[in-house]
Amino acid sequence: MMLSSSDFKQKIHLIISATITIPISFIYGFYPNAIFNISPKTLDEQNFLKAIMGLYLGFSALWVIGVLKTNYLNVALFSNVIFMLGLGFGRVCSYFIDGTASFIFIVGMFGELCLGFYGLWVLTYKNSNFAKN
Repeated sequence: MMLSSSDFKQKIHLIISATITIPISFIYGFYPNAIFNISPKTLDEQNFLKAIMGLYLGFSALWVIGVLKTNYLNVALFSNVIFMLGLGFGRVCSYFIDGTASFIFIVGMFGELCLGFYGLWVLTYKNSNFAKN
């Protein structure tokens, strides 16, 4: 699938988000201790992580659909902004309230905030600026 310059600017963060979120969802759901310091000990903790996996996969599916089908682009963009900024600001709160998390979560926080703010920029300017390019 070839993307025009305008399409690339509008959709690249959705592609990046899905590419990262899909594998992370399976790690949360099945192998949380593989790269995170998370070791679920109860069935409820395992159930919680599987639900997070499903949430990540559901949003990722919406972003992929938004990339492939123009009718769903705005809802994909909006959901991505809410998802990424929600995660990012939650991690910022945790940083100030709980302390510094492991390096991978700090990197994730910056990535989520960047993707969220980029998506916000796309939503704000896509109709005016991208149409000119």
